[in-house]
Amino acid sequence: MNKKEVEILLVEDNASDEELATIALKKHNITNKIQIARDGVEALEYLFGSVDSETLKCVGPLVVLLDLKLPRIDGLEVLKRIKSHPEAKKIPVIVLTSSSEEKDIVESYRLGVNSYIRKPVDFNQFTEAVNQIGLYWLLLNKQSP
Repeated sequence: MNKKEVEILLVEDNASDEELATIALKKHNITNKIQIARDGVEALEYLFGSVDSETLKCVGPLVVLLDLKLPRIDGLEVLKRIKSHPEAKKIPVIVLTSSSEEKDIVESYRLGVNSYIRKPVDFNQFTEAVNQIGLYWLLLNKQSP
């Protein structure tokens, strides 16, 4: 898949949550191209080419759906790298996580997250949450050029 075609970067290590998110998007006719990163290293490699690179390697995605509890490099570090980069910081990042710990919420907003959503346990609530994310961030939100 060409990196210019990707509109959603889903950073999720849980296969069930990954499947639920993709099903939820399709169920609500959100057919944007999705790239999956299963840990923080994969996410940073996708965006920057390598973990240590300071150069943004891709155009887009339109939105990043980011879990916090990731192997190798956690979601907060990924968020920090994205929001501290002069070009990448324009990409909306939505934390979509099971964590409701106040320290995670506070730190996410301190680092510049655009939205923090706790994953609902119920499938219908989860699909509705993903639908609302898609509607707002992919259809309604206007990004800076």
